[in-house]
Amino acid sequence: MATTTSSISGGAPKKRRRMRWIDVQEQLTAYLFILPAFLVISLFGLFPIGYAVYMSTFRWRVRKGSFVGLQNYTKTVGDWKGVAIFIGGFILIGIAYWIWQNAFRSLSNRKLIIGTLAALILMAGGWVISSGWGLMIANGDEDFLGSLPRTLYYAIGTVPAEIAIALVLAYLLYQKIQGQEFFRMLYFLPYITPVVATAVVFRTIFNSRPTSLANQFLGMFGKEPQKWLFEPRPFNNVMFGLNLEGFWAGPSMALVSIVFFGIWTYVGYNTVIFLAGLGSIPHELYEAAEIDGANKWHAFRHITLPLLSPVTFYLALIAFIGTFKAFNHIYVMRVPSALGTVDVTSVTIFDTFYKANQYGYATAQAIILFFIILALTLVQNKVFGERVFYG
Repeated sequence: MATTTSSISGGAPKKRRRMRWIDVQEQLTAYLFILPAFLVISLFGLFPIGYAVYMSTFRWRVRKGSFVGLQNYTKTVGDWKGVAIFIGGFILIGIAYWIWQNAFRSLSNRKLIIGTLAALILMAGGWVISSGWGLMIANGDEDFLGSLPRTLYYAIGTVPAEIAIALVLAYLLYQKIQGQEFFRMLYFLPYITPVVATAVVFRTIFNSRPTSLANQFLGMFGKEPQKWLFEPRPFNNVMFGLNLEGFWAGPSMALVSIVFFGIWTYVGYNTVIFLAGLGSIPHELYEAAEIDGANKWHAFRHITLPLLSPVTFYLALIAFIGTFKAFNHIYVMRVPSALGTVDVTSVTIFDTFYKANQYGYATAQAIILFFIILALTLVQNKVFGERVFYG
């Protein structure tokens, strides 16, 4: 009996050791499978980012120069106090948003007070942002800082329009219409066409000659020919006779011409993604809504839009990031006559790197742009991600 007990007690540790060795083998196998992807990401992703951070701390013009620490960053933003004030303004806006979203709901008997408080904090945040931005512009790199509003104009001008148009086109193409496959291919064609070639075509379309297609289109409505890509004045001032200045003047006529190109290029891609999303919506939901008396608009408003919200959120997130990195078509379509009013941040960084040969300074600007995109992505994910309906 003693022998049997000892053999059982001796076998248990061996079994545990065997199980541990099996677990180690499984972990090693898993690490071996992910090792190639890890090496590729590290070599072509993480290492360039880390080396860019390293370069940004040196005075680097073709050859590596002296170590300057954060001097390149300071030269770009101009005034760290202004940066702190600028960020503080957005924090105030976030507080106003939190008050509106949370306290406003719980204190229903104090709606007016809570709403007024949120509005006051929102206006204070706008004033603080304006003050911080003024300090940064006065002491920083005017070319780089000036490119940020132009990039924002480009993002706001392209993303909502291309998503809205794509949603409408996808809804129409999802119906059983004649030539459905042809139209799907036709709308997707601009996305796969070489960017440089199509940008050159758009330079011809938005030429300043009276015979250009854009000016001929305006002539159909009795409008005078415009300079389009060659016009540095704000679009609102040129087309509507306004006399706005500063940020509220909006994008230049030249930048609006490039916005049209951005919308034309990415509408087809968004349409295809929306079509995939429409295909995943169960048809039984529409049948049930029709039985309950819902018309097509009600079905679109209460079934299609909510169930497409994950797709819409994805496309908006990716498109917004893409607009802040847009380069190829803007670089091809810009002309000296536009006086730099189309130079978004990526183009400005390229000019600093390639034309001025200030490698360390350009990488510092790129790192700042990276953090701006990261912050905007996190805010967008927080604000709009909560409104996504996953069924």
